[in-house]
Amino acid sequence: MTRQRDRWAELTGGRAGEEYARRFAKLAESGHDIHGEAAFCAALLNPGARILDAGCGTGRIAIRLAELGHHCTGVDIDPSMLAVARRNAPTLAWLQGDLVRLDSLTLEPGFDLVLAAGNVIPLLAPGTEPAVVRHLAAVLRPGGLLITGMGLDAEHLPLPEPTVTLTEFDSWCTQAGLTLRQRFATWDGEPYCEGGGYAVSVHSRPVD
Repeated sequence: MTRQRDRWAELTGGRAGEEYARRFAKLAESGHDIHGEAAFCAALLNPGARILDAGCGTGRIAIRLAELGHHCTGVDIDPSMLAVARRNAPTLAWLQGDLVRLDSLTLEPGFDLVLAAGNVIPLLAPGTEPAVVRHLAAVLRPGGLLITGMGLDAEHLPLPEPTVTLTEFDSWCTQAGLTLRQRFATWDGEPYCEGGGYAVSVHSRPVD
């Protein structure tokens, strides 16, 4: 049986890296803060934390977290995105791989934080989401955090309609042994209100 492609590949054909990098470069040049996700994560971490950026794209967040003193590994399925990441930060660990097969990569478990920002979860191949969440949870240390950001309506997605509900997502996290700690509407920490179009969720793996 042919494996279904993830929605990101369907949208971009795996050739979006340079365009994506230019978009954020222009935002930075115009004075926009492009490090909101990194600042959000850093506020929850002890110094020198181990971080897995799952669906790292061009490495924008992982590179910033490394600059703040954390130890970052990035994983992405898109070679064009990883080419930009490797060019901008050649000393960091960048792995090409499908998150549904994360367990096949040479990753040492025990990460303090796993990040899936940038609509990673809604853009997965349909039906793979529970397995991906399970794999992300499995590489966390006890007490480690899974932080996700995802659009919940067409306004916050590069898609005509949403693919994931928070109820579904929380169910997958529960099945993976994770507990919801906090939920926000933005990476700036604005409170999430029921029915909002974007959610930043913090789940944790219980301490054994």
